[in-house]
Amino acid sequence: MTDDKDVLRDVWFGRIPTCFTLYQDEITEREAEPYYLLLPRVSYLTLVTDKVKKHFQKVMRQEDISEIWFEHEGTPLKWHYPIGLLFDLLASSSALPWNITVHFKGFPEKDLLHCPSKDTIEAHFMSCVKEADALKHKSQVINEMQKKDHKQLWMGLHNDND
Repeated sequence: MTDDKDVLRDVWFGRIPTCFTLYQDEITEREAEPYYLLLPRVSYLTLVTDKVKKHFQKVMRQEDISEIWFEHEGTPLKWHYPIGLLFDLLASSSALPWNITVHFKGFPEKDLLHCPSKDTIEAHFMSCVKEADALKHKSQVINEMQKKDHKQLWMGLHNDND
């Protein structure tokens, strides 16, 4: 039987090789090269959005760029789901790297929530941590943490630190 520490290590330190490609109908000044990243399973796509956006902005006109969103094989990817969950639900049986299509137009209002800021992501993350703690430990862990501990937990995830 697998030791709990092995499972925890695989979850916390697991990474998914990912290939971001620009949607074929996006208007570009020249061909866009794919962008490859190793994504942490316990992070959120919105935390790598700036890197992906910066890569593809090089081949696009500024007036053609609006809110970025991602999809896998026609399914819009929800920003508030952890990367590992999205991969497990949608692509675990696919070959690696995980292929994600990047869009700058046609935001699917009916399928996705807008993500106005990184503060929104942080608030969502902390809410999920508090909910999990309430279910597992009756809120004892979160209640004992100070505000700086909450911030350090978020910054560790945001900066992809252990």
